[in-house]
Amino acid sequence: MFDKPRFVIRRQARLRGRERALTLDSLETAHKEDASVIVPSLTRRRRGGVTLTSATIRLVSCLALFLCIGEAASETYEDRRLRLVREIEIMARQLDDATGERGFDPRVTAAMAKVPRHLFVPKRYEARAYDNRPLPIGHGQTISQPYIVALMTDLLDLSPGRIVLEIGTGSGYQAAVLAELDVRVYTIEIVKPLADSAAARLKALGYDGVTVRWGDGYVGWAAHAPFDAIIVTAAAGHIPPPLIAQLKPGGRMVIPVGPRFMTQQLVLIEKDVTGRVRTKQLLPVAFVPLTRTR
Repeated sequence: MFDKPRFVIRRQARLRGRERALTLDSLETAHKEDASVIVPSLTRRRRGGVTLTSATIRLVSCLALFLCIGEAASETYEDRRLRLVREIEIMARQLDDATGERGFDPRVTAAMAKVPRHLFVPKRYEARAYDNRPLPIGHGQTISQPYIVALMTDLLDLSPGRIVLEIGTGSGYQAAVLAELDVRVYTIEIVKPLADSAAARLKALGYDGVTVRWGDGYVGWAAHAPFDAIIVTAAAGHIPPPLIAQLKPGGRMVIPVGPRFMTQQLVLIEKDVTGRVRTKQLLPVAFVPLTRTR
């Protein structure tokens, strides 16, 4: 989950001509409102000797709202995914100095445009599935912000046939994006209901190259090691030594490192052919903590 810049979305307040600003942080408490709809401010005014009454203003407001909702409703999930990919590509260019990534691999953006994110979020958040933001998936966990999913995937520098370990399956979205790159994915989730539902979801969607296990991701998955790449989608206080040991020489690992429930650093780890490890901090992020079974 990435603590993205706070873009302010303005919407009209229907009483007393006030406007209020809703940030992305406040949308969670206002989820019953459609904050993506922008309605122009309407004020009481006199045109040609005719006063616009409050009833007229309400009628015009409702009409504008209806038209906006109708336009949004006509947009397909594929349209929304393509719009999301364009937004991700813009963010990639804006943050390239911090990440060192001069735009994403076209294979990564193609994967982001293909995976149906709305099937990886709870039903009540389905309409917001293609917002570039994290969303709750239950059990105190979240599905990561799409930009961060794309960034972490791109940083692994994967080619077809690679073997990837993911720590923190969640709903299975990140694993699905990885699988679209024709790699073999082993993924571990510590919350059993999430592990079970993710496994069923990925199987139903045809992602046969993904294997889900319920367990402690800190210790990795030695039976399938070494891995060409490792991706950790929960914040650890330090880089787990078992994961370093299971990373193949020449491989890469991406992991958020830092205190629980505070800003962390997204770290890229590279192990050279001699086994020497090099780390690089990329940018501040905010992930749920990596938990242990004991």
